[in-house]
Amino acid sequence: MSDNEVENSNEEGTPFYRRLRSFVRREGRMTDGQKSALERLWPRYGLDAPAQPFDLAQVFGRKAPVVFEIGFGNGDHILSRATLEPQNDFIGVEVHRPGVGRLLHNAETAGLNNLRTSSHDAVEVLETWIADASLQEVVIYFPDPWHKARHHKRRIVQPAFIELVASKMAKDGRLLLATDWAHYAEHMLEVLNASPSFRNLAADGRYVPRHTTRPKTRFEARGERLGHEVFDLEFRRL
Repeated sequence: MSDNEVENSNEEGTPFYRRLRSFVRREGRMTDGQKSALERLWPRYGLDAPAQPFDLAQVFGRKAPVVFEIGFGNGDHILSRATLEPQNDFIGVEVHRPGVGRLLHNAETAGLNNLRTSSHDAVEVLETWIADASLQEVVIYFPDPWHKARHHKRRIVQPAFIELVASKMAKDGRLLLATDWAHYAEHMLEVLNASPSFRNLAADGRYVPRHTTRPKTRFEARGERLGHEVFDLEFRRL
């Protein structure tokens, strides 16, 4: 049984295993524009499960550094990066479909060709869709903190997951994280500082200033209004 699974029993008492989800699928209300974007633009920007790991050079029609963002929300960060960094390619994974629809609409408006997206479990995408050592950067901004103690095991930043991320990253690749929950920030530090696969780029081994590539989102602004400090982390793949 892996660190991402829990044991259950059926009515006959036979044990079986269920994968822990690090997210809750909250569909929310989709606008007509978001629905239309999903229907029209998925063939252009969407990624579905492949029979074998993607050849990313074939996906994008060129060989370029690939940035992989987990849980892009409404897409502000990945859209900004894809627009400002045409030399890089971007893959975003988000299970909130209204956010995916919004991103696709904005990507079309911006005329982007260096962006792809999936509305699937990011762990499964990394495990079976992405080839080893193929990502230059992985971004995890404001993941669900699962703040109740009994739910901490659902936090995506766990030792097994971090080593999965490491296996998909090229040497010297960059891992960026941010959270506005102090307890989760300390948890991230503990997990990543203990990893043999990454080096903390903070001078004091803790947090870094907000990266210049990360726009301040509405989610972050709301957290700051509630008095939540934002913690940024940056690690290098060894």
